[in-house]
Amino acid sequence: MAASTQSRLLAEFLGTFGLLLIGGGAAVSTLPPIDGTARDAVVSLAFGAVLLALAYAFGDLSGAHFNPAVTVSLAASDRFKWADVPGYLVAQILGGLVGIGVVLGIISGGGSAPNAMYAQGFALGSQCFSGFGAPAGCTYSPAAVFLLEVALGFIFILVIQLVTRPESSAKNLAPVAIGMALLVTNLIAIPIDGASLNPVRSFSPALVSALVWPSARWALAESWMFWIAPIIGGLLAAAAERILRPHS
Repeated sequence: MAASTQSRLLAEFLGTFGLLLIGGGAAVSTLPPIDGTARDAVVSLAFGAVLLALAYAFGDLSGAHFNPAVTVSLAASDRFKWADVPGYLVAQILGGLVGIGVVLGIISGGGSAPNAMYAQGFALGSQCFSGFGAPAGCTYSPAAVFLLEVALGFIFILVIQLVTRPESSAKNLAPVAIGMALLVTNLIAIPIDGASLNPVRSFSPALVSALVWPSARWALAESWMFWIAPIIGGLLAAAAERILRPHS
């Protein structure tokens, strides 16, 4: 029996909440004590592992999108109803905001590491490119970050498109493939822009940071990039899936 609309929306809310709480929490909690390759690995593993678990938990309820770019991509390939897209996006945005809000509440009570000063400086682990007052570590140009997010978003969402098709022989292992795809794309992207691949992943910390710290408003000014680029990548993935779709 198909899940009700309320159950599906709640699943998307809870799944996106968990993704930002665990993955976003790892990105924030590792800011002061861990740097470089070790931090990239920890955060990538956190995002990949939690997405794997959440996809198994909620996949049968909502499809386990937890990402506006995935929702739009599946709708563009006629595997999801356009009429259901707004509800999914609202649930995902709210889940992400609550998840990163909990992270903020936790780090605000810490006396040492993770230090709230680092969380403020990097806008709760927001993604970035050079400009708009972004931190010194954000050295890549907007064009480079745009290309990165489109390309990796395309690969990540194409994996989702292909392994979740009804005729896929790997359908039962789809969450494993999806989690691994997020892990490896994060490994590549974190040193460059912090790794978005998901508009809510970027918008949630950017908005919460802007509301709490005026000095962190640069992240909200840059968040448009992390809406547009992953969604373009998702639309390209939808087009590729249509080409690769078996025809009788």
